[in-house]
Amino acid sequence: MSFHLYDERSGSLTEFVPLKSGEVSIYHCGLTVQAPPHLGHIRKEVVFDVLRRWLTVRGNRVKVVANVTDIDDKILAKSAAQGIEWYELAYAMELELHHAYLALGCQPPNYEPRATGHIPEMVELVEVLIARGHAYPATDGSGDVYFDVLSWPDYGELSNQRVTDMAPAADADPRGKRDPRDFALWKGTKQGEPATASWPSPWGRGRPGWHLECSAMSLKYLGSEFDIHGGGLDLRFPHHENELAQSRAAGHGFAKYWMHNAFVTMAGEKMSKSLGNSALVGEVTRQYEPRAVRLYLVAPHYRSAIEFSPTSLTEASAQLARIDSFLERAGASGPVEFDLAKLPIEFVAAMDDDLGTPAGVAVIFDTVKQGNRAIDAGDRGAAEESLGQVRAMLHVLGLDPHDPVWAAAGGADLGGVVDGLVDLVLAQRSQARARKDWTTADAIRDQLAAIGLTIEDTPEGVRWSI
Repeated sequence: MSFHLYDERSGSLTEFVPLKSGEVSIYHCGLTVQAPPHLGHIRKEVVFDVLRRWLTVRGNRVKVVANVTDIDDKILAKSAAQGIEWYELAYAMELELHHAYLALGCQPPNYEPRATGHIPEMVELVEVLIARGHAYPATDGSGDVYFDVLSWPDYGELSNQRVTDMAPAADADPRGKRDPRDFALWKGTKQGEPATASWPSPWGRGRPGWHLECSAMSLKYLGSEFDIHGGGLDLRFPHHENELAQSRAAGHGFAKYWMHNAFVTMAGEKMSKSLGNSALVGEVTRQYEPRAVRLYLVAPHYRSAIEFSPTSLTEASAQLARIDSFLERAGASGPVEFDLAKLPIEFVAAMDDDLGTPAGVAVIFDTVKQGNRAIDAGDRGAAEESLGQVRAMLHVLGLDPHDPVWAAAGGADLGGVVDGLVDLVLAQRSQARARKDWTTADAIRDQLAAIGLTIEDTPEGVRWSI
């Protein structure tokens, strides 16, 4: 059985064959750190975290590089509006991104290069493109350098568009361009911009264009050709299209496979800061169990849009409670000792089919149901088998509550405190019941219910859940 991935460039489901056996290189575009990340941003991080986990489970050594765009028009505008330096804003928002990674149990990339740390590589790439006849400095004295779209016959291959059918962006600045569809590789410094936001170059002081940044960084750390490039669907055009064109025009094979996750929407619109409809990760994870938020993002297929609503997160919380209730009944504890052989074949088939998480999650719930039936029937062997399968699947999706990644997020320590406090209160209730003080016992139960805990008296003892 082999892993198949939907490749955006070919527009078809394709068998994934790494460039080098046993090793997979992945580059996904990180955030422009202008504001705290919302669920629309972090969905990409979760999707690529699951991809990384699955490729690792399949026996590959996976190297992930995800950049940080820390210089950009929006960063300059927002920092000026807030009265702080642009690099202060960028660094503060980068820390917010790292907190979001941690909150949702994402493994950090192997490396996370900043755009501002790679100016020499970007200047060198522009020089190569000029020498090959694919780029030109503007003649208006602006210091801008543009990629000549018409010089590259394959331009549009990723988004399946023809150059003749394309129109320039409505806000595109045509000054100094040979063709209005040409895009900036280097931006000459403008009056009023901070001196710290420009670097020397053969064309005068300035800063890199957004598309140039990702090409230079991915090529430096993953080589002239690597396995997978991806990001959110909104990056396919023009960002990834331009990356592909300039990288190939410079003589590199660049990415073999391209993948993009769909949006998180609100009322049918893409979640974005500009529309004022964002659900910040920090806010959402304070209101809902972070693992439930991750389940909400993992359960749909990565190429399907997700409609955000509090109801959706409440449903995900209830689904997670069903899983956790079984784990508790079955006696799960400690980090899982992952065993590929414990994965149900239906789950493996689902994940090998373009990360088919909807079918994979369905297998988890089927196995939970089987495990609960085994516990009810007193079949300990079958219950333990189901427990091993469920924990193996949760490990792949990054949802196992005993995974050390959740301890790093602070959830495990807090969970231990909560467990201890609830056990202490339940012991007081048991003492009240033992002395037939039903009024006190019922009052404790009702008070726990009022703060969101359900108490269940069973033949095996008292069970509680949030």
